Amino acid sequence: MPIVAAAVVVPLGLLFFISGLVVNLIQAICFILIRPVSKNLYRRINRVVAELLWLELVWLIDWWAGVKIQVYTDHETFNSMGKEHALVICNHRSDIDWLVGWVLAQRSGCLGSSLAVMKKSSKFLPVIGWSMWFSEYLFLERSWAKDEGTLKSGVQRLKDFPQPFWLALFVEGTRFTQAKLLAAQEYAAATGLPVPRNVLIPRTKGFVTAVSQMRSFAPAIYDVTVAIPKSSPAPTMLRLFEGRPSVVHVHIKRHVMRDLPETDEAVAQWCKDIFVAKDALLDKHTVEQTFGDQQLKVTGRPPKSLLVVTAWACLLILGALKFLYWSSLLSSWKGIAFSALGLGVVTVLMQILIRFSQSEHSTPAPVAPANNNNKGESSGKLEKQQ
Repeated sequence: MPIVAAAVVVPLGLLFFISGLVVNLIQAICFILIRPVSKNLYRRINRVVAELLWLELVWLIDWWAGVKIQVYTDHETFNSMGKEHALVICNHRSDIDWLVGWVLAQRSGCLGSSLAVMKKSSKFLPVIGWSMWFSEYLFLERSWAKDEGTLKSGVQRLKDFPQPFWLALFVEGTRFTQAKLLAAQEYAAATGLPVPRNVLIPRTKGFVTAVSQMRSFAPAIYDVTVAIPKSSPAPTMLRLFEGRPSVVHVHIKRHVMRDLPETDEAVAQWCKDIFVAKDALLDKHTVEQTFGDQQLKVTGRPPKSLLVVTAWACLLILGALKFLYWSSLLSSWKGIAFSALGLGVVTVLMQILIRFSQSEHSTPAPVAPANNNNKGESSGKLEKQQ
């Protein structure tokens, strides 16, 4: 991490991790004392508490980096967002797609109840992963033999969720990179599938399972397409911490859950067709640099995240000053060494968070080699993963 970037990242990291530990402590207390008595009350409290942490990252986008997220959708979809349970599927184009989703959820009033299907290692991330676990995110091991039951039971637990929630599922299974696209194109050409240009081949087993479990209580699927215009650099976590702006275009289309096919095979094909259409939509965006077929919705930049971060900063600065005065921590070499160690730990944790978000370090989706002589064999391999 460059020295200039570290000068920005470390103070923001201190703010995020110290406030996050406070949030984790409150979540743990509520989980132990309140959840056994009333799961609904626990969920309502946790929604508010978790939002106090998530809003800090929303602030990074809205107020620190000034990233512009432009939403293109129809009037009906826009008015439904945040007012109903929904399964959200999205292409995984940038390193901060998950943050873009949080911004959309915050604009829609359901940030504290936004959930996602994540890889299991995510829950071990300090602060952010722990908070996700308390908030009932679903964590999978990327082994369908183990994950099928986990996904089914996890989704079923959401059936009595007291507030509207979004469950995000990245059906491509990994972040988009050119290397992964080439592998997907090779596989598609070998198996007679439509060759993708802007997306990866969706892995449909998780999607089919989520739909089968959510049909009875989630009325909609939000099909979200994220694109970065050519005139804007791709947003990354490091760019956010450095306060460097970007532009993100988001296209949202609402599908009524009851209109989906009944059989698992047909639902899987529906998902594949959605990604073929998404690929064509991204082709059109590449040419026009806009999702002009839908209205541009003005979502504004709500001040709530700014107020929350300001309040956290004031509380932590005041607390730090009082602690330093009381402990005389910086008056001895041991105290200075301890403080330096603390700053080093925060720097390492922030580096882990930044690295975790980078697409080049994400786990690629298994794709069989393109060999026409082994067409049937490679198709079987992919089916086991999907």
